[in-house]
Amino acid sequence: MTCSTCALRIERVLGKQPGVDAASVNFATAAARVRAARGVEPEQLREAVQRIGYDLALVVEGERRTTVTERLSVEERKQWRRFWWGAALSAPVMVLSMTAPVPTASRVLQALLITPVVLWVGSQFHRVTFLQLRTFGVSMDTLISLGSLAAYFYSLWALATDHEIFFETAGMIITLITLGRAFEARAKGRASQAVTKLLELGAKEAHIIRDGVERTTPVDLVLPGDVMSVRPGEKIPTDGVVVEGSSSVDESMITGESVPVDRQAGDAVIGATINQHGRLLVRATRVGADTTLASIVKMVENAQAGKAPIQRLADRISSVFVPVVILLAGATLAVWTLTGQGGEPGLRAAIAVLIIACPCALGLATPTAIMVGSGRGAEIGVLFKNPEVFEVSRRVDTVVFDKTGTLTRGVMTLTDLVTSEDEDRFLRMVGSVENASGHPIGRAVAYGADQKDVELSSPTSLTAVPGQGVIGTVDGVEVTVGKVKLLADRGLVVSGSLLDQVAAWEEQGKTAFIAGWGGEARGALAVGDEIRETAPTAVQELKRLGVEVAMITGDNRRTAATVAGRLGIEVVEAEVLPGEKADWIVRRQAQGKKVAFVGDGVNDAPALTSADLGVAMGTGTDVAVEAGSVVLMSGNPSLVPAAMRLARRTLRIIKQNLFWAFFYNVAAIPLAATGRLNPMIAAGAMAISSVSVVSNSLRLRRFAS
Repeated sequence: MTCSTCALRIERVLGKQPGVDAASVNFATAAARVRAARGVEPEQLREAVQRIGYDLALVVEGERRTTVTERLSVEERKQWRRFWWGAALSAPVMVLSMTAPVPTASRVLQALLITPVVLWVGSQFHRVTFLQLRTFGVSMDTLISLGSLAAYFYSLWALATDHEIFFETAGMIITLITLGRAFEARAKGRASQAVTKLLELGAKEAHIIRDGVERTTPVDLVLPGDVMSVRPGEKIPTDGVVVEGSSSVDESMITGESVPVDRQAGDAVIGATINQHGRLLVRATRVGADTTLASIVKMVENAQAGKAPIQRLADRISSVFVPVVILLAGATLAVWTLTGQGGEPGLRAAIAVLIIACPCALGLATPTAIMVGSGRGAEIGVLFKNPEVFEVSRRVDTVVFDKTGTLTRGVMTLTDLVTSEDEDRFLRMVGSVENASGHPIGRAVAYGADQKDVELSSPTSLTAVPGQGVIGTVDGVEVTVGKVKLLADRGLVVSGSLLDQVAAWEEQGKTAFIAGWGGEARGALAVGDEIRETAPTAVQELKRLGVEVAMITGDNRRTAATVAGRLGIEVVEAEVLPGEKADWIVRRQAQGKKVAFVGDGVNDAPALTSADLGVAMGTGTDVAVEAGSVVLMSGNPSLVPAAMRLARRTLRIIKQNLFWAFFYNVAAIPLAATGRLNPMIAAGAMAISSVSVVSNSLRLRRFAS
């Protein structure tokens, strides 16, 4: 395909085939996506496309296929080869055409040199034009082919009848546009590198242990259930679960988190991440197209292959633009001839109109920006699942965060501790009892003890008092942990200072409790769902973007108000059921608001779907990820404003591209029609316009999160 008109023709043909429900063809990625009923054969679609001068190949899931970057690299080499031949043959013709008077031998030599340029170098344009005309179709190639062939055949007639020739015009049109194609392929290749880089992240081999023997095998042959040995410094081949060993794993290439995370037996690991220290044995759970990396690649490809609503406008314009240009070129020639100004100047003007009006830049304006924008998003940990996101983000004026797991970590942690005892001994006594209880609060205390390298033991007895606390015996000492009432009932004395401390922690929205033994309270602890370090920054950045920030949660009002106060969020809705989150968003939309919702849990799915823009934390549940239009690969809330800034900047680039593509054609056609634009200059300008649109899109690669 050479322009958006090509893509639109293929899209229409595919969409008209029996059994096809929908078809979308993307010019920049050279990809077609078809949704069809069962029984529709790919060969049937291929034959339909071949009839209008194109071809297609079926992408088989799981099979190695050439990437967009690889295809464009081949295209670039082909265009450079043709350009150098064209330049070598056209340059002497340019020199010969400048001599006056032009001898007959020189005129014949010009014809001989230019013939292979027009008929071989330019065959890529003529072949497509011929095939399209059989089905009454036109495209950018039609304009180039008509312009160059008109100059060439007129010059052949002029050679025989001793009129002025302009073989150099025919040759330079083909040569300059071929040069533009080479630069365009190079620029588009750079724009499409994101998916290639993602694919390169994956491991190529895996060390599989079968029957006690370790064998090295290609990663494509790993099956679910296979146990893989991963040495320090190696990439984990596929998603899996650690069955033996412990280590730190660098997950930055997937989640964006720079700090390695500890992994041990029972923990899940992600394919393509790097084992840092110890040897791990990992049982494969998801392989091939089901891995996290493959899912990321698929999301990026879907975003790049889709069409934004603004692109459909450009497509409609392109579909009528080429026929209109051909009529304008014919009218230009007719006016010049009828006004007695001469056929040769009129033909030059008509050729210039054909060449300068090629809508190639128009076709590249939107898809290249989306390609670069979505690729850059994947690099910083933001996945745009469809191209509509780029336009929706501009209209969003309210961002609603779910609290737990989004603004907060979503897990209880030990936040505060005061004691009259040795802190390590106090943590050992309390942590041992709480660890045995199995309660989430107990696990938070036990984890806090583990972080301080305090060794826990197993209580010899344990009694849970529902709603009050737990009692256990550690090292022969009966330890009571829980509310003040439980300690009072057990005859333990609680000091006023501890009571004041517990009250202060509870005012902060934390869960506080007291622990004691030997007849008195020995200290107090508090656990809470900690606010993520980047949450305050995220809220402030969103406000700077002119967006209202709200928080909605099922937690109690005091906890919600505490968290919102610390983050600077004025709009808070607490004690809300999952279904009510979606209702709240719908009510805001009814007030004229464009709402983005950020969540991570199963209960957030209705709200993610109801919002104008659903943003799912990749650290959350699969249900949330499926419901969101944007997926953040880490639990970092500052990626929310980054995603909005990137989406808005991408849309701004698209509008710039479309403006200059339209402006270029509108301004240049009158110049060409009035004879003020040489056809060779028109060819060069047309090539430059296409490259400039792609180069403008490439500025998105410098976006900083």
